[in-house]
Amino acid sequence: MSFFADPLPLAQALIRRPSVTPADSGAMAVLEQALASLGFTCTRIALGEDRGRPRIENLYARMGATAPNFCFAGHTDVVPEGGGWTVDPFGGQVIDGHVYGRGAADMKGGIACFVAAVARLLEDGPLPAGSISLLITGDEEGRSLDGTVRVLDWLAERGEKLDLCVVGEPTNPRVLGDMIKIGRRGSMNGRLRVLGAQGHAAYPHLADNPIPRLLAMLTAITSEPLDQGSAHFQASTLAVTTIDVGNPATNVIPTEARAGFNIRFNDLHTSQGVEAWLRRHFDAVGGAYELNIEVSGDSFLTPPGPLSDALSRAVEAVTGRRPELSTSGGTSDARFIKNFCPVAEFGLVGQSMHKADERAAVADLEGLTEIYERVLREMLAPAC
Repeated sequence: MSFFADPLPLAQALIRRPSVTPADSGAMAVLEQALASLGFTCTRIALGEDRGRPRIENLYARMGATAPNFCFAGHTDVVPEGGGWTVDPFGGQVIDGHVYGRGAADMKGGIACFVAAVARLLEDGPLPAGSISLLITGDEEGRSLDGTVRVLDWLAERGEKLDLCVVGEPTNPRVLGDMIKIGRRGSMNGRLRVLGAQGHAAYPHLADNPIPRLLAMLTAITSEPLDQGSAHFQASTLAVTTIDVGNPATNVIPTEARAGFNIRFNDLHTSQGVEAWLRRHFDAVGGAYELNIEVSGDSFLTPPGPLSDALSRAVEAVTGRRPELSTSGGTSDARFIKNFCPVAEFGLVGQSMHKADERAAVADLEGLTEIYERVLREMLAPAC
């Protein structure tokens, strides 16, 4: 077995690079060296500085020149380590059958498993058919402005086509084999500013208090659910995240009142439709207001098909579990990739991601590697 066929050493090497967004800290170089040694043609794509933002390291690596191009997408950047660790967050230590460190689960461990799966596939000789590629970014945990979304544009400009994609996010809630993500809800942040006229609290008729109108607007959008869910999605949700007046005086009616909210919406809606729904409710309350909307992604679904079927078969063969096909959770870079090819997400167990003492079971690294290898062998099998 070749050195890179074992996922643990590469996972440890990546964890030991403190690549907190936007820093790379040498993580891409570690991965590039591993891929080049396996025969991949690697291209580093540094973005961000061209638009006055921090430098983001991205990597596109490909082996083969024919279709189908099976792409693995992921990220080497991690969230800050925070406090509460009992081990070095960038040490990559193995303790009681688990490798510890920031990114072990999300998702340096998953990247190492895919590289190991390719290494095992190549032990039988050259690729049987098609191509394998990796699209790895350093900007998934940040604002996602100079990572996957721009690398995809870069690929399109060069006529590079992706046919299938697996994103290695930690999709399993409890144990390896629980869940494959075939879509995600859309996410929208709203900032509402209701305008009034300042005045003395003893003479409210001489002022225009924005607070009751703000409360009425929030009641209007939270009193009933947006929907009851759809065939593959749970019901959309709306959560008020902040209400701010910033008024230190007890005898002054403020000039304005503000609120923030987050909406996670399913495939029954578009972001434009949700914004129109919000404005209808706010207009019905009346008065002057300002609404600022930021959309991090629309909802999407890759209907069950060849990719999710192959993943399900591989998961069941390795773990004995039939995974749930889910659209739960937050957003991921799959929201960008879905515009280019069918995409599904499957990786390690996510219980410890973004927490102190983040870790991945060494046995799960082996299991995920075998799953990825089985999927590659099936999806790249020569046509009869």
